[in-house]
Amino acid sequence: MEGDISVESHTEGLTCLSHECKPFEEVTNGHSIHKPVTNGLPIGHRVKEQSNGNASLRSLPISALKQNGLLQTLAAGGEPMVAEESSELEKAREEWEAVESAQPAASEESVPTPLISFNEALQYFQTTDLGELLRNIQPTVRRTGLAAITHFFFGPPRLHRELLEERDLVFAIAQCSLDNSQAVHMRVLQTIYKRLVGGRLDCARYGDHWENIGFQGTDPATDLRGTGFLGLMHTLYFVMDPETLPLARDIYKLSQHPTQNFPFSVMSINMTRIALQVLREEALSKECNRRQQVVGVLNEFYVATYLHLFQLWKTQQKTISDSGYVLKEVELFAKKNPKQMMRRLEVFLKEQRAGAGPRGPSPDPQGQQGGSPSLGGARTGPGSGSGQGSKEKQMHFTGVCELPPDMEGEARLI
Repeated sequence: MEGDISVESHTEGLTCLSHECKPFEEVTNGHSIHKPVTNGLPIGHRVKEQSNGNASLRSLPISALKQNGLLQTLAAGGEPMVAEESSELEKAREEWEAVESAQPAASEESVPTPLISFNEALQYFQTTDLGELLRNIQPTVRRTGLAAITHFFFGPPRLHRELLEERDLVFAIAQCSLDNSQAVHMRVLQTIYKRLVGGRLDCARYGDHWENIGFQGTDPATDLRGTGFLGLMHTLYFVMDPETLPLARDIYKLSQHPTQNFPFSVMSINMTRIALQVLREEALSKECNRRQQVVGVLNEFYVATYLHLFQLWKTQQKTISDSGYVLKEVELFAKKNPKQMMRRLEVFLKEQRAGAGPRGPSPDPQGQQGGSPSLGGARTGPGSGSGQGSKEKQMHFTGVCELPPDMEGEARLI
């Protein structure tokens, strides 16, 4: 109702002062040493502003983005309400101050939980009984008839037998739901939030603050239906690897743009979905066999996919209304050019280490000689030659009607 000011428990999202997490060393997927970074991108209070009682809000929460049914929002209504009565606004401020003053100064509950590394979270799943989930996975695409024969003779190589268990673990994690009773699950969720916004204290399990990092509503678990806990594991990897953290924060910053905004976490989950499908179609098997690992390759491919989307979104001035077309384009490109995407990530990170800090499309290193991408290991890959870099700027977005029938409905905001 107009004029009403809700002062619901926004204290759930407060990042009040407390003890700082002690830094700790971490190996990210056996590759790199982690040094925590505390200079994040702070998010201010989402207090509604007004000028002469009739000003437009500077930005809208993700729950207000209801264009073309792209976001399955949990909130009712459309436009956020703006306060009109100064007396009610003053009353709301007084209540807010009263709530703040009621917080304990230094209680045991205010001590933040320690950050969790990707390896520690992965080890938890490696030592957990996932037998029931493993029985329900579909790690490869089922082909019959001519399609099976063609794939056998002309398709990508099969994954080595010694890697099948690791591959199956990935798909089992993708079947696992977020469990409030599991401390590791909660630490993963808290770590993602802290690393993106630069906070130190834990945030509440439920609340509007999750919309600040791009979930659709007050409960992140509702967005994990398509990828399960693997969606959070990939985001954890993204923000905990010191080499990819700057890119993650660049993407997060763009997701907060006044006109080019998009839900960071929901989009990340879609990148996981695409990466899983490419793995299921065995397009990553050759690289997995070469490096004798599945998790590391899939992690890097996830980052490469998000980088590709980020470059398209930023350079072509895309908005949330374009998300369906962008996701279709990214998915088609990822399935056809997995090796090329990972090489682009290698070049991007190499330029970033050299201080170039590219923010637009990286040159296409296809056809050049060099080592394979590895987020933590030594990179002796290609330099910054031009290659086919201009091709990325000329990419067009395919219309829905031009897509093959089996792609219909696949690329979407989950």
